[in-house]
Amino acid sequence: MAKHLKQAVSGIIFCSERQKVLLIKRRDIPVWVLPGGGVEEQETPEEAVVREVYEETGLSVQIVRKVAEYSPVNKLTQLTHLFECSIVQGNLQTGSETKEIGFFLSSKPNLLPPPYLSWIQDASSHQKCVIQKKVEGVSYLVLCKFLCLHPILVTRYLLTKIGIHINT
Repeated sequence: MAKHLKQAVSGIIFCSERQKVLLIKRRDIPVWVLPGGGVEEQETPEEAVVREVYEETGLSVQIVRKVAEYSPVNKLTQLTHLFECSIVQGNLQTGSETKEIGFFLSSKPNLLPPPYLSWIQDASSHQKCVIQKKVEGVSYLVLCKFLCLHPILVTRYLLTKIGIHINT
């Protein structure tokens, strides 16, 4: 893997009945997403997902399996590794990046921006091999549509893409 290629991780944690999934509401862009973030230099994606889930939820987790690897389709996306995780210990807590945390029915599409619903569906499909496909649902056309519907959220998202984070 090229060192200059930016990578990200997301962790999916199901409740014991696998009916609900843990989501966080971000502070910088107040939308519900799976916990995750960027892979730091000298860090593996596996180490990054454990760190990111802890930072954003207060939970120590272990990886159950790698669900998927999503390749970027444009400058809005990056190589992203999706891991199913299980809780080892800890209590849910918000922090500098997380405004709210909760378990939600995994079929709640109105809570999630693309591509998170499709990632939850991929994790729910129980495929034995790692899914390899492109990031779906994130395009410049979708961004323009969301800009018309949610101008403040999209502006905050674009600011994060250039390194400006507004944490409220």
